[in-house]
This record gives sequence, structure tokens and C-alpha cells, in this order.
Amino acid sequence: MISSPANRRNSLNFSGGPGALPESVLQQVQESIIAVPEVGLSILGISHRSDWFAGVVAELESNIRSLMGLSSNYHVLFLQGGATQQFSMVPMTLLRGKEYAAEYLHTGYWTGKAIPEAQREGPVRMLWSGEDMGFTRLPKDDELDFSVDAPYLHYASNETVEGLQFHRVIGRDDVPRICDMSSDFLAGPGEFDRFSLIYAHAQKNIGPAGVTVVVVKDELLDGAPTDLPGFLDYRAQIKAHSIFNTPPVFAIYVILLVTRWLRDEIGGLDAMDRINTAKADMLYQALDRSCDFYQARAHRSDRSKMNVAFTLSSPELESQFLAAAAHAGMSGLAGHRSVGGIRASLYNGLTISAVETLVSFMEEFRARRR
Repeated sequence: MISSPANRRNSLNFSGGPGALPESVLQQVQESIIAVPEVGLSILGISHRSDWFAGVVAELESNIRSLMGLSSNYHVLFLQGGATQQFSMVPMTLLRGKEYAAEYLHTGYWTGKAIPEAQREGPVRMLWSGEDMGFTRLPKDDELDFSVDAPYLHYASNETVEGLQFHRVIGRDDVPRICDMSSDFLAGPGEFDRFSLIYAHAQKNIGPAGVTVVVVKDELLDGAPTDLPGFLDYRAQIKAHSIFNTPPVFAIYVILLVTRWLRDEIGGLDAMDRINTAKADMLYQALDRSCDFYQARAHRSDRSKMNVAFTLSSPELESQFLAAAAHAGMSGLAGHRSVGGIRASLYNGLTISAVETLVSFMEEFRARRR
């Protein structure tokens, strides 16, 4: 039987993606589906060639640069194909025809997807892999031997599946850094100007599925191949201001609303980080005081603020936990299919009160099974 609309509205979204969106943004989206106030048409029917949408793209580019503290030599693109397309676009642009190997870190499920795509285009050196240890930690500085000759270094700032997050920038400043920030993009401040290219699909922190944000530094594209298909050429997308073909107007508009929310209601990325830190601390404290009833997957120093992955003592108990959580109105807590367990994703749009509800449920669940 399909649950009632009332029950659905009360559900809390802890999914690894698509993630929760802020309530005020959802209210504006609801209104815009009927008619965008300044246009009088549904957002689902506004032309991507309209002056209004060109203004949306221009404002969104500016908002993201401002939130990240980036100068005008960084272009902001809104592309399709998800982060998966970037697994190919990056090496097509930067590795094809190169003598020296690009360096990749294999820190979890998603970086494991990126490496084979790069190997199609040129030599790849796997600088470090956490596979043998079950992707439960990230490398220490003394485990990384970066090459000055690498065309670029690629890594993910946050591994969504395993709940691992870098809390520092790694690599050499004289080698371009390429970073998949899909699951912690705009979740807090960072040294973003130390990266040459950042990509992030929107369905975690900043919007619905269908858009991937790419932030790319001008100099990175000097000497890129000239025979790339236009759709897969960053320079062509820059020239077209992301309207090379018909873009997902609705999804891009929602991201604009999220950036306004971050700027005007939250107060910027420092403030967003304080909220996200409070949420993560609350949940990890619940794990740590559970006397190993709940066990965090990640080493303490590498724990993600975005994706809290943990296990219980048996698959049967985990199934009971998930069923009880769903009955209590909490959705999306099942771990990724590749690792199982439990995963609570605490993206920007998820409120502190939602985490309080989860922690209270966890403590009650544990008390009933002592």
C-alpha cells in the first residue's frame, strides 16, 4: 500500500542523494512550478534562451564565486552527465597524449569509478589505495609521494559511500589539483583557490539531480586538445555560458535558490560549516557513547561531516534498525549497496532538529535491545 501524502511530508531525508533541500527553497520551488514571480510562467516552461534564464546563470556563477572566494579567472559551469562525465572529461582534456602519469588516490567507491576512465586516455599512477583496509581511513602525508611531473592530481574530498573526508588540502602547489567535491561542495569554507578544477554533482548539498557544477581555472585549459567534441570541451561550454545545448533549467534555478539561501539566510560558508559541524558532532557522539552498539566505519581523524557511516553487530539487527527508522519517519538510512550497514547523510538542507530526532531514535532503539 502506498503511504499517505501526510506521512511522506513528515519523513526526514537522510539519503546519500538526492539529499534534503532547505524548506524555504522548497516553498519557492513550489511557487515557481506554478509561475516564477518575475516571469509569470512555470519554471518548467521557461526557455533556456530567454533573457531571464541568462540572468539566472550569470547570477549563479557570481554567487558561487563569491561564496567560494574565487576571482574572475575561475569559470563556473553547469553541465550534465553527473560526476561520472567528469571522470572522462578531465583526462580527455588534461591527460590525452601526455608522457607522464596523472596521479589518482583510490580512497573509496567513487574514486574507484574515476580511475578506469582516466586509464582510457593515458598513463595513471595510483598514488595510494585504501582498498586493502576496506576504505576505513585516508592516507597520511608521509604515505604520499607526489611527482612534480604529473599532469594533475585527482582525488575526492569526501567519499560518500564510506564516510571519509579530507580535512586538509593535499598535493603540490605546482601540480594542478582536480577534486571531486560532489558530497561536500559549499558545505563549508576551504582553500578553493589552490584547486585548478573542482566538480560536484548537485544532488547532495545544492540542488536536485541533473546538474554538475564545474569550477575551472583559466590557465588549466592552456594547451588542451583542440579536437574534443564541443559538448565535452570546457572551453566551448565556457563560451556558451553553459547553454551549449538545452540545459536543465529547473535544476539550475533550484541551485540559484540554494545559493541565495546560503548567502542570505545562513550567512555564508563559515556559518554553514558551524551548523554542519554541530550536526556531525551530535551524531558521532551518539555512536561513541553507545558502548560499540553502533560502530563508526571511518577512523576518527578521517570522519566525514557529510556522510556518517556505521554498523551494528549483525545484518539482522541492521535490518531491524532500518525498518524501525522508516516506521518512525526517517528515510534513506540504508548504507550503500557496496558496503551495507547504515549511513546518515547530513547535507546542508538537513536541519539540526532532524539529527536530534535521529539520535533520540538511536538511543531508544539501543535501550530496547540491551
